[in-house]
Amino acid sequence: MVVADGPTHMATDEVLLEMAGGWQSAVLRFYQWQPATLSLGYFQPAADRLTDRKLAALPWVRRPTGGAALVHDKELTYALALPPGSPWQVKESWLIRMHRIIVQAMERLLGRCGVRLVDSPRCLGDVLCFQKQTVGDVVCRGCKVVGSAQRRRQGALLQHGGILLGRSRHTPQLPGIDDLSGRSPLPVQEFAAAIIDRFQRDTGWTVEPLDWPEDSSARITQLVERRYRTAAWNFRR
Repeated sequence: MVVADGPTHMATDEVLLEMAGGWQSAVLRFYQWQPATLSLGYFQPAADRLTDRKLAALPWVRRPTGGAALVHDKELTYALALPPGSPWQVKESWLIRMHRIIVQAMERLLGRCGVRLVDSPRCLGDVLCFQKQTVGDVVCRGCKVVGSAQRRRQGALLQHGGILLGRSRHTPQLPGIDDLSGRSPLPVQEFAAAIIDRFQRDTGWTVEPLDWPEDSSARITQLVERRYRTAAWNFRR
């Protein structure tokens, strides 16, 4: 499980998207954020972070994907990169497919805990992703606990999303899975392993450790310094 700051994670996910365009292999990774970080969607105004003093106090980064703001604190984040074309991308929505896989993993570890996919939209706020429920999001006892966003480039697909494990002091209005399920807290490593197991069962693909190309670290560092840590990127809207 990789733990790093926001710019490093966003740069790494963008490198996965770049590599997916030339690969014939999908990549699935899991990570957590240190320190707690606010991420804004690609099209979201930077001023949105100032609507709440708790959000304004956090380090922040703009994602390469759309959607609303996320506070990455008591959370597990996944990123999935897919090459162009079949069999990697078919007519079925990968947002819904991946969310269904996550639901199955949760039920395997927690049993029936009131978790389901959203079938009708609901909006409880304008800034935070987890206050906006769209079709295919995951809710637990009516509260959103998983949301994802996508970016495409030359036919390749990057999809990453947050899985809200617990209530953060930065967003006390948002309960997580541990708060809502009424069960013991989800062990993060075991949860990630359960998602991988369900992913393999759903796709028929085998998940193996990734050998990163030699030049990938340099490219990640370049994107961190030239994009994700810069005002030109983060204040672009």
